[in-house]
Amino acid sequence: MNLDAPHRRFNPLTRDWVLVSPHRARRPWLGQVEKLAREVLPAYDPACYLCPGNERAGGVRNPAYASTFVFDNDFAALLPDPGPEVEGSHPLLTIEPEVGACRVVCFSPRHDLGLPQLPLAAVEAVITTWTGQTVELGSRANIRYVQIFENKGAMMGCSNPHPHSQVWATGQIPNEAARELAAQAAYLDEHGSCLLCDYGSAERQDGSRIVCANQHFTALVPFWAVWPFEVLLLPHRHAASLPDLDPAERTALADIIRRLTARYDNLFEIPFPYSMGFHQAPTDGRGCPGQHLHAHFYPPLLRSATVRKFMVGYEMLAMPQRDITPETAAERLRGLSEVHFLGGDGQ
Repeated sequence: MNLDAPHRRFNPLTRDWVLVSPHRARRPWLGQVEKLAREVLPAYDPACYLCPGNERAGGVRNPAYASTFVFDNDFAALLPDPGPEVEGSHPLLTIEPEVGACRVVCFSPRHDLGLPQLPLAAVEAVITTWTGQTVELGSRANIRYVQIFENKGAMMGCSNPHPHSQVWATGQIPNEAARELAAQAAYLDEHGSCLLCDYGSAERQDGSRIVCANQHFTALVPFWAVWPFEVLLLPHRHAASLPDLDPAERTALADIIRRLTARYDNLFEIPFPYSMGFHQAPTDGRGCPGQHLHAHFYPPLLRSATVRKFMVGYEMLAMPQRDITPETAAERLRGLSEVHFLGGDGQ
């Protein structure tokens, strides 16, 4: 069929459809335009509550850390102990307590360097830290799922420019992860194979949506992408969680993250905003057939450093819709340099 004409694409991970309308990319834009300036950050900011040695909420002082730094979020969305039981007044008004933990992972002591600008060893240290947090928090009896995510940029809700990510551990499996886990289990039952193993193999054969790859990982714009430059990051070997990766795969994951995020920043020559997160197996020991470790990158910028993609109107009330095809987005990302526009590795 003609991929330049409106069409729908199926997302087997969520079992949703996406409306693709490539001709709309030619429409003039007179809507909201963000005023973005390339902010020059210092290597150390005495006013930043994430920098080494600085004071956080409640008078807690950060150590003089030299690599990654992890601490319990001072304003955690989840607490370790459940509140008092509350009964709903109606069967349609269901309520139940939730427990968990929220932690912050600073990538390095440098206030001014994100993942694409850090040396490979420093990014690998971040992955090792994420892995350790998955094991530690996931071993708690009341924790079923560990969600690792990064919000980069103020427009994605990031409250501090010091490069960092978050780890939220919950007593229940969150909605998005639960939907994907169910879809992968159903695919395994029906086909006798892993959904994302099969999908990754098909994408590597096709090649049109691949952004970059190495021996162990592929970064691609998924066939069903919704966000303008959305990327799905897949390990080649079937692994359920970060702790399942061997040392060579952790190094390869660090490499592919640096290369992908450098391309993102080079796209519009700004620190490119996105929300990123890993989906991995639950930690409750029940097993999760078909689960394949992967990461989603959801960037909102559409045509330039100032025009972004809002999920409104039809997307809120009917179904997701995108204007540029995944193949076009992948082609643009693939054509960019992996050398960061601001220079080489930070030390």
